Amino acid sequence: MTAESSSTFHHKLETLVRQIYPDHEVETLAEELAEAFWPEGTTRRRRGRVPGNRQWSERDALVITYGNSIVDGQHKPLDLLRHFLHTHLSGVVNGVHILPFFPWTSDDGFAVTDYRAVNPVLGDWSDIQRIGSEFLLMSDLVLNHVSSSSAWFNAYRQGHEPYDKFFFEASPDDDLSDVVRPRTHPLLREVNTSRGIRHVWCTFSHDQVDLDFRNPEVLKEFLRVMRLHVDNGVRIIRLDAVAFIWKQIGTKSIHMPQTHAIVRLMRLFADFASESIILLTETNVPNAENLSYFGNRNEAHAVYNFSLPPLVLHAMLSGTAKNLIRWQGSMPPAQLGCAYLNFTASHDGIGMRPAEGILTPEDTGEVVQKMKDFGGRVSMRALPGGGEAPYELNITWFEAMKGTFAGEDAHQVERFLASQSLVMALEGIPAFYIHSLLATPNDQDGVEKSGHNRAINRHRWDYEELHGLLEDPSTTQHQVLEEMRRRIGIRRRQRAFHPNATQFTLQLDHRIFGLWRQSLDRDQSIFALHNVSADALEIDAMAINLIDGEDWVDLLSGETIRPDGGPIPFAPYQCRWITNRG
Repeated sequence: MTAESSSTFHHKLETLVRQIYPDHEVETLAEELAEAFWPEGTTRRRRGRVPGNRQWSERDALVITYGNSIVDGQHKPLDLLRHFLHTHLSGVVNGVHILPFFPWTSDDGFAVTDYRAVNPVLGDWSDIQRIGSEFLLMSDLVLNHVSSSSAWFNAYRQGHEPYDKFFFEASPDDDLSDVVRPRTHPLLREVNTSRGIRHVWCTFSHDQVDLDFRNPEVLKEFLRVMRLHVDNGVRIIRLDAVAFIWKQIGTKSIHMPQTHAIVRLMRLFADFASESIILLTETNVPNAENLSYFGNRNEAHAVYNFSLPPLVLHAMLSGTAKNLIRWQGSMPPAQLGCAYLNFTASHDGIGMRPAEGILTPEDTGEVVQKMKDFGGRVSMRALPGGGEAPYELNITWFEAMKGTFAGEDAHQVERFLASQSLVMALEGIPAFYIHSLLATPNDQDGVEKSGHNRAINRHRWDYEELHGLLEDPSTTQHQVLEEMRRRIGIRRRQRAFHPNATQFTLQLDHRIFGLWRQSLDRDQSIFALHNVSADALEIDAMAINLIDGEDWVDLLSGETIRPDGGPIPFAPYQCRWITNRG
């Protein structure tokens, strides 16, 4: 396969522009969009990258964190984060997603006031550049909305060009009943402007005002912001809330054709960038809708595996992997040039929409109730035509592992580690929220102080206190982080765990979530077996077809496993990665 030429670039760009903005002069607008991303002084590749599997490897793993998840009241939080990464995760995790590090007014960074500045409370661009030079750095392109206190929105209210056409307006008389909502507040917010009363669209909150991508000036501005990120060392661009960016009255206003075309345009620019850029879409929606953002190998390089967290949670609570196995067995392998980002916890809650059609309403109800029992909260969304449904569960993942449907028990650490080992074994790139690595408990004080459910999972650790806990072998924080370091370290040395290595879902005991992984060169096989129950159990070695004559070893325990050795025992929540190439 040959790389795409510059002439192909122009043809594809103009085709996309025609799809998105058919009423504009296509050639001129295409050139203006390209100049927004490649201003004077930057260069474009003569040929675009072709889809492949060399943009990532088994050595890749990310930590997700806020810039101020660790503080001490003296040093810049970004300096403390860098110190933590080097001290505790060096040689284990090679990438970091620093959640929005810009000035903001609400939603812990996702109501941005200035896309071109680093929040001075955290540090400055030099701190971002330093981390980007040492780790694979991911940042957020918060596309859908800006803060109602931003310069852009203030200029809109005053009627200043070009911002007077930057925000999506609607009328209270419009039929908005089909709009897909992630929240329960009224969709429209009334505001005073120099042109009189206007009603602006607010998908997520009234402090987060939606932009109007029907105006190409909005897209140009975000391409300039994207360039700023790249110039400062960012190599993974997370397209936040991208599914909602194009609105049309009388439709669901989610996953619109123009939205997919905009993602394809950004992918085209990434493929022709001299820097190696990965696009990751954040679409917390049912599984088939989420997978649509791979396109035909021409949209996102990677998508969040959003169905994974609620299904792993249900498996751990119920002690059966039946739903997880059935879902994983039907999941397509990522196309060439694409990858899944696998996770259980993030800065947001555990999204329940991606489990729709997989878990029954009864299953979901049981999960919701148990999370409440374990100190969690539930955030709701409005349904078309009225009513509400659980949108996400707000709880730290470690606390979610406190017990099962039967109640709390003594297996919290083992259960937690099993849930994370399972994620490490799956096809894709693993990502770990910092509060999972640190076994952070629910921050109930944060919820009470902020009034927001998501604060329960956004604790800020005092670095001195955290350091003391991590130095003490008797603490849960020390035990969890050390074992996570060990298992991630083992994983990154196995070629069969390449993000695109062959994967087959095994049908064994319903309490075992099992995968067969095989390296791209077919030299290494791993049978990754995870007991999701509190039961001690056995499986027959013959059931996993270990090739006779090979030396098989469990990477996690170091035990030799004989193909003809009879039953393989599993303690409660024990995981085994059995390989022929240790």
